[in-house]
Amino acid sequence: MMPPLEGIRVLDLSTLLPGPLCTLLLADAGAEVIKIERPGRGDEMRSYEPRFGGDSANFALLNRGKRSLALDLKQPDDRTAFLELVATADVLVEQFRPGVMQRLGLDPAALARVNPRLVYCSITGYGQHGPLAEVAAHDLNYLAQSGMLGLSAGADGTPPLPQALVADIGGGCYPAVMNILLALRQRDATGTGCHLDVAMADNLFTLMYWGLAEGQATGRWPRAGRGLVTGGTPRYQVYATRDGRHLAVAPLEDKFWHAFLQIIEAPQLEDPALDPQATRDAVAHAIAQRTADEWLQRFEGRDVCVALVATLEEAVTHPHFRARGLFDRRVRNADGAEIAALPLPIDARFRAGGTSASYPSLGEARPQEFADTPGAERFR
Repeated sequence: MMPPLEGIRVLDLSTLLPGPLCTLLLADAGAEVIKIERPGRGDEMRSYEPRFGGDSANFALLNRGKRSLALDLKQPDDRTAFLELVATADVLVEQFRPGVMQRLGLDPAALARVNPRLVYCSITGYGQHGPLAEVAAHDLNYLAQSGMLGLSAGADGTPPLPQALVADIGGGCYPAVMNILLALRQRDATGTGCHLDVAMADNLFTLMYWGLAEGQATGRWPRAGRGLVTGGTPRYQVYATRDGRHLAVAPLEDKFWHAFLQIIEAPQLEDPALDPQATRDAVAHAIAQRTADEWLQRFEGRDVCVALVATLEEAVTHPHFRARGLFDRRVRNADGAEIAALPLPIDARFRAGGTSASYPSLGEARPQEFADTPGAERFR
């Protein structure tokens, strides 16, 4: 089956994570992605550790199957080459601060005059307008500003550092892909592209639907250590075992909770609402009496919503994820060495290419390579 985005040309001016992951998803679905990089240095992600060949392993995972074109958009010849590419493109992705592309004369209005069918996607932290639009920030700042970070707290009340870049991926990359696909569908009907304003901080509120519902409906806004999924119930906690491992315990429904209590031999804790803290302490005491392996054996085959808090290495090698084929695809460097490609949330039937693909060296492509493709004829 032909990949659904075959024939779609994407110009990627982004660096680091949100934009490159967005265009990786598009490439995996068949799009031709041309990565526009600064001559000499390229994407900052190339310099990160650890190394995988000449560039970083991070860069390799995020840029599998793309091409790299080194252009200085302030130089007349390179600018001309870029605008010729714009005339043949379907999508452009950039994540500069608001105003940067306008100062270069490459803002959405200017490029729409070159190619009115272009879907122009801007990914920023706080969007193209508003009081915070020009504020410098990273993932942790967006989580803090949106209220998400404040919903978690450590023993001393300090929120722990999240171990996933939720704003970059959940607030930036995924909404960008979604809206690009919607814009392409709309373009099919209207013949006209558009400008997409993807703000990472904005999109975090979607992930806190339950907190918004509770706060607005009752006036009781959730706080860390309270609420159904933020530490307020013994039914949704992490408990330490005797050997220093941890179990993620989430038997929220009564049937799971009752089964869980029977296994840990604490049926007297049937109603945790009477004294949540006492119940949590009692469960913690019970779990601390056995090792993680002993508990996993007891929970085996039972519907109790309990899982071991695995290390990343344990998760990658778990038979379930291996059986799902998550790490079957490969990315290779210029020396021919390979590592597992980044698993992507794209159905296998929509993926392009084979199981192994390379990532581009800086500036390996030349503008003339893209001049005679079928897509170039669409706007001549």
